[in-house]
Amino acid sequence: MRALLRAAWHIAVKDVAIEWRTKTAFASGLVFAVLVLAVLFFSRDPTAVASSDIAPGALWVTFTFAAMLGLNRAFLLERELHGLDGILLTPAPRAAIFWGKFAANLVFVGAIEAISLPLFVVFYDVPIWVRFGELVLVIAMATVAFVAVGTLLSAMAVRTRYAELMLPLLLLPFLVPPLVGGVQLTARLLEGRPLSDLSGWLKLIAAFDLAFVSLSATLFHVVVDE
Repeated sequence: MRALLRAAWHIAVKDVAIEWRTKTAFASGLVFAVLVLAVLFFSRDPTAVASSDIAPGALWVTFTFAAMLGLNRAFLLERELHGLDGILLTPAPRAAIFWGKFAANLVFVGAIEAISLPLFVVFYDVPIWVRFGELVLVIAMATVAFVAVGTLLSAMAVRTRYAELMLPLLLLPFLVPPLVGGVQLTARLLEGRPLSDLSGWLKLIAAFDLAFVSLSATLFHVVVDE
C-alpha cells in the first residue's frame, strides 16, 4: 500500500507540474468555460426566462465540457512521448497510475470549477453564498464521479486514432447520472429548499461515486495492459 501511494503521488505531482509549467489545458478550459457561460446567458430572453431558471444547467454544462478538455489531455503526453510505456515498465502497480492520474485530474477540474464559480455568479447573479458549503459539497461529489470514469476512458481513448473525438462520445453517457443529480441539487439549493429535499439526490450521487471510482480502479489495469 505504501508503494502504491508513493507511486501515485509521484505521478500526480508530475502531471500537475507539467500543467503548471505549460498551462495549456487550464487556459483552454478556462476560456471555454467563460465562453459557455456568456453564450448561454446572452442567448436567453430575459423577459421570458429568469436567469435563476437556467443557472443550474448552465453551471453544469460549463463544468462538464470544460473538464473534458483536461481529461482529453490526461494521457496525450504519454502517448506522444511514449511516457506511458516507461511507466508501465517500472515496478509501480497499475493501480498507482490510475490513482495518480485521477488525483491530477481532480486538481485540474477543481481549479477550473473554482474559477468558473465566481464568473457564474457575475453572469447569473444567483445567491450561492447563502448555501455555499452545501453547493461545494455537491460539486465535489459530482466531480469525483465523472473524473473517475473520465480517467479510465481517457486511457482507453488515447490508444485510438481519433482520441479527441472518442473521449466525449464514450464519456457523455456515463455523465448523465451525476450531471442530472448535480443540476437537480443545485436548483434546489438556489431555491432555498431544506436538506430533507436533497437527501435522495445526494444518496444517488454518492452511489455513483462509489460505483464509478471502484469500477474504474478495478478495470484500469485491463485498459493499460491491452
